[in-house]
Amino acid sequence: MGSLGRLSLSRSFWSGLPCCQLPSPAADARHPPPKVQPFEAIPRSSRNAWLNLYQFWRNDSFQNFHYIMERNFRNLGPIYRETVGSHDSVNVMLPSDAAQLFQTEGIFPRRMGIDAWTAHRRLRNHRLGLFLLNGEEWRADRLVLNREVISPAGTRKFLPFLNTVAEDFAGFLHRQVRKNTRRLLTVDLYQDVFRFTLEASSYALYGERLGLLEDGSPSPENERFIQAVQTMLETTLPLLFVPPGLMRWVNHKVWHDHLASWDTIFTHADKCIQNIYQEHCLGEPRKYSGIMAELLLKAELSLDAIKANITELTAGGVDTTAIPLIFTLFELARNPQVQTALREEIKSATAQPRELSQVLNDMPLLKGAIKETLRLYPVGITVQRYPMRDVVLQNYCVPAGTLCQVGIYAMGRSPKVFEDPECYNPKRWLKKDDNAFKALAFGFGARQCIGRRLAEAEMMLFLLHVLRNFKIDTVSKADIKTVFGFILMPEKPPLLTFRPID
Repeated sequence: MGSLGRLSLSRSFWSGLPCCQLPSPAADARHPPPKVQPFEAIPRSSRNAWLNLYQFWRNDSFQNFHYIMERNFRNLGPIYRETVGSHDSVNVMLPSDAAQLFQTEGIFPRRMGIDAWTAHRRLRNHRLGLFLLNGEEWRADRLVLNREVISPAGTRKFLPFLNTVAEDFAGFLHRQVRKNTRRLLTVDLYQDVFRFTLEASSYALYGERLGLLEDGSPSPENERFIQAVQTMLETTLPLLFVPPGLMRWVNHKVWHDHLASWDTIFTHADKCIQNIYQEHCLGEPRKYSGIMAELLLKAELSLDAIKANITELTAGGVDTTAIPLIFTLFELARNPQVQTALREEIKSATAQPRELSQVLNDMPLLKGAIKETLRLYPVGITVQRYPMRDVVLQNYCVPAGTLCQVGIYAMGRSPKVFEDPECYNPKRWLKKDDNAFKALAFGFGARQCIGRRLAEAEMMLFLLHVLRNFKIDTVSKADIKTVFGFILMPEKPPLLTFRPID
């Protein structure tokens, strides 16, 4: 809080200075500060943009992008330039540089656009949602959505919905265990956790259950939606570096698979939206029934704006929550002492009936466990900003409007930032150390992930109910190899063993 306050107070002072006149930390006359170097002096990973892209395609290097960035930081230092196809960026990895970018983001922060997503919306005549918007239109939508999705008051309303689904998931696991005469369950849980996150996020967004945790396979419609989300993420990564118009000629199948997956996502979301809209038009008195119903009731956004933003939340709230849960379960399985400590904290926090928000606030170690998972396995491997004015990063002058990326995967595993970085230690987040701009999995500033509180609550309630009911072990305690498919995921999900707690 103190460091953020100091950053805010200094904003007007810093913004009035030209880039190369920014003051450096105090130094005595014997050691004058080094001269700020020009943009062109920043180390480069390589110079031929299209050759780089060709090599990425040829060597299938996209899935190792996080490892490549980590290697580049080791070889080139904490700042370097990278050019791949149409993608040109300055990459940094230290919290101090993230803080500098925060200072320069202005009232309309910009993140890296995804041209393929925007092209789909324009081809299908859909309005852009919060993820793709910029400027005044972004800010207007964001201010309304903040109240319903990320504010404490808005979060408290949908917590019971998430809690119900988390309880049901624990019941689902118990039913699977009872089918085994050994009274345990060893399973690759990825698809089941995926269904949990879709069920929970849909319930919070639309106020309706999909029935994904019932025995038996999901309906064909829900299966199509699940597959569409996965295909959309897989096809986004190669499309990031090539303009969509060119991609239609370079790789026809990837482009059309991408369009078809988004069409399926929009069809699924539109069906849910129509159900809620019809109930809303009846005008009957009702209790809280989800985020979308609240947006319709308050009528601060147009119907097209609500549909665009709810669809993006629907698509973004599934894999991006399911995968961190898989990583967390794995780390708890191979760190039983952490698992035991969390179970004790949960037992204490739930000893007396209280509001869910109070229960969650009384579990700092569980919050730390989620932060620790996202430090080691961030969903997105970078956070992007376009500074609104010139900025000095690592003593190089970076012009306004340059795409800057904070490499949060590399940051999370750097001994320059974290002590013993390979160790899974949730208690590191409970210490009084300066953790400013070290936990960036959800971004920072006004453009941090709008679904942050929804995702955090979903993960905490899931872990609360699973840990209350089961002890977790893993067949293999070896590190999981990860691949980058627009989001970071395990190359092969781990096998986990669940034993009921009597």
